[in-house]
Amino acid sequence: MGVLGWIVLGLIAGAIAKAIMPGKDPGGIIITMLIGIVGAIIGGFVGKALFGTDISTFFSLSTWLLAILGSLILLGIYRLVTGRRAHA
Repeated sequence: MGVLGWIVLGLIAGAIAKAIMPGKDPGGIIITMLIGIVGAIIGGFVGKALFGTDISTFFSLSTWLLAILGSLILLGIYRLVTGRRAHA
């Protein structure tokens, strides 16, 4: 899967992660989309390293699950970091 495929996958995974983890994001929709893209890439590479899954196919269920999981984790970390900074 090329760079454009990862971007599209990340945008969709970020939107799904936002729907799963509702609430106000400190950065808005642009930051949420970027978190989705980065989370999808991180989730894909971590999944490949840990489980040996093939992340090169766009329509694979494991690729989507890893991308969404990576986006959820990164979104949660982002909210923790920016939430603490806003209250400090």
